[in-house]
Amino acid sequence: MGELDVRPATTADLDAMWTIFQAVIAPGDALPFDEHFDRDTFRDHWFGAHAAWVAERGGEVVGMYKMGANHAGRGAHIASATYAVAPAAQGRGIGRRLVEHSLQRAREAGFRGIQFNYVVSTNAAAVELYRRLGFDIVGTLPGAFRHARAGWVDAHVMFKTLDRPATEPEQ
Repeated sequence: MGELDVRPATTADLDAMWTIFQAVIAPGDALPFDEHFDRDTFRDHWFGAHAAWVAERGGEVVGMYKMGANHAGRGAHIASATYAVAPAAQGRGIGRRLVEHSLQRAREAGFRGIQFNYVVSTNAAAVELYRRLGFDIVGTLPGAFRHARAGWVDAHVMFKTLDRPATEPEQ
């Protein structure tokens, strides 16, 4: 199967990333994007203000994430991220590896925490993975997600405090 390499995404990865993204949003059960989210918007979204990373195995991009500040200014010390794994590669630890990689990158960048603003409650694999990695559900948005099959389902806000950077002054 080959070793999994997580590396910075480049525009040369755009086609593979777009293919993964389309496959992940098509069922309408995990991410808040719909079929009207076009390729140009995707490119701007994933290669904009946030850093984008891909997971590659055997020369094939099989997953990706983007991470950056959840908000500017006084909220810039909290990160946020979005992940996607190719459906054919799911269940093989790629998502976990991407989340772990993003946590390390967030710590290195000096973020004090990481927040996921919109985790679909019925996406049990994602909720369980995040919980195993130390995230807590800190809020629930009732009926906030229009699930393609289940109708209106809740979305969770999940949060994890990160270790304080060694260079940060004591308060």
